[in-house]
Amino acid sequence: MPEVKPLPARSVVLSLLLGAHPRPMTGAELVGAGEHLGIAPATVRVALSRAVAAGDVTREGAEHRLGRRLVERRERQEHRPRAAAWDGDWEMVVVTVAGRPGAERSALRSRLAAARLAELREGVWTRPANLERPTPADPTTTLFRARPDDEPGALAARLWDLRGWAEEAERTTAALAEAATPATRLALAARLVRHLAADPLLPAPLEPPGWPAARARAAYDGYQRELVAEVLGGTVTPGRP
Repeated sequence: MPEVKPLPARSVVLSLLLGAHPRPMTGAELVGAGEHLGIAPATVRVALSRAVAAGDVTREGAEHRLGRRLVERRERQEHRPRAAAWDGDWEMVVVTVAGRPGAERSALRSRLAAARLAELREGVWTRPANLERPTPADPTTTLFRARPDDEPGALAARLWDLRGWAEEAERTTAALAEAATPATRLALAARLVRHLAADPLLPAPLEPPGWPAARARAAYDGYQRELVAEVLGGTVTPGRP
């Protein structure tokens, strides 16, 4: 099993609200769920109060919901572009303007990586053109469609550590199935969903044999349904708010 530490109380609160979204949770439900996960009620209350003060959680009466910033992050994290038929073309984004501030360069890199492109060399990003979404554009970039002379599977293996990604997905999926305690399962599920956000979403002809992404997603979705059923379906006893 990969080494994993239980999530801190604040992360637990946010993960619970994330799993329940868009349904709100009361303070009593969050306290009861925290106890189920091995966190003392007072610790949950402090974490919840701090999350509200920071704007990560909103409160109306007894009900708590994720704040706007985290809802948007959830949508970005869970959004997976629809796959399209692949004709062999690759998207290419080339940075053609130099001298931008470091923060702007970093923001562009983050957008390109979030769009599942990989950096072939500095300033040149590419991926198979198999996703139904606009290629990320920026005033400092020029967009191309191209076909590599290299064998596409070999190029994909250069751009992404496919073996490493698959091994981590398989380890974490297996550990989630085997974990005995609720706190460990929650931490592993959080690890798995972060890992899925780095899936390159390759077309099927370029995926290595036995590519585990679909199994990992199914495991995470199953865990989320299980958690919501436990916390909101009456299996977990609400605590005192």
